[in-house]
Amino acid sequence: MALPDLAKKPVRFIGGHRACAGCGFPITIKIILQAAENPVIVGCATGCMEVTSTIYPYTSWECSFIHSAFENVAATVSGIEAAYTSLKRQGRIDKDITFIAFGGDGGTYDIGLQALSGALERGHKMVYVCYDNQGYMNTGIQRSSATPRGANTTTSPAGKKVPGKQQYPKDLTAIVAAHGIPYAAQSSMSHWNDLYRKAKKAFAADGPAFLNVLSTCRLGWGTAPEDTVDVADGAVQSRLWPLYEIEKGKWKLSLKPRRHYPVEKWMSMQGRFRHLFNPQKNETFIEEIQSQVDAKWEELVRRCSAET
Repeated sequence: MALPDLAKKPVRFIGGHRACAGCGFPITIKIILQAAENPVIVGCATGCMEVTSTIYPYTSWECSFIHSAFENVAATVSGIEAAYTSLKRQGRIDKDITFIAFGGDGGTYDIGLQALSGALERGHKMVYVCYDNQGYMNTGIQRSSATPRGANTTTSPAGKKVPGKQQYPKDLTAIVAAHGIPYAAQSSMSHWNDLYRKAKKAFAADGPAFLNVLSTCRLGWGTAPEDTVDVADGAVQSRLWPLYEIEKGKWKLSLKPRRHYPVEKWMSMQGRFRHLFNPQKNETFIEEIQSQVDAKWEELVRRCSAET
């Protein structure tokens, strides 16, 4: 797929929003919306994206936009799509429209999972995008089921007895793929060409599609604003966040990192893992995480029938 000059594409998410300097989701949104060719209707769950981009009476959205509750953006957008399908069948609408639902990992992995699963099972032609910043960042940096093991959050605090979050993150992309939808993919805001290509495929899918996009939160992750893209890239290079897609049931690896380095290096770039580098404590914790990352990578490679 030939990549376009994005500077010449229409901008549907403009500046002036109140997101933090170095926030990853504006990059994610801009790239995905630039991949859409038709008019778009966006639904957005409550979260960082919504509260920073729609402070009344201002908005950064240069498209039709509807704000949903935290847990039901998939239901909201699927209802809009169903109404559109009915009106088009009646001949009352004759133009093609693209429907997109945006939600963070809190509103997608956790309290929005039921609505998402229902929309996928019903087969609505819509694209659901999870901007995964690995926590409930908007409400105070609480852990979610997307938060990496070992991360320090306000509800999984690192202390003398417990070194941060104890659980590994949920594999949501695989859960979504198990619904048998036409297209699901995992990408990162650090790899704009991969994200753009996958967004194009998602919009072209004959039915529901899903994009799980790693989007840095510099407050929750404890990183400098200027390191936003590098930290997201580090998750990819360390294989903690692999890039892949599932198209009509076929799994395909999108990238085999050439600059592969240990998860420990990626963790060392972030304040939320600082406690794990105390030489007197947690010496085996990072080793356990590395073993799990390696096992998940090998499983993914086998599933994609790719060479190691």
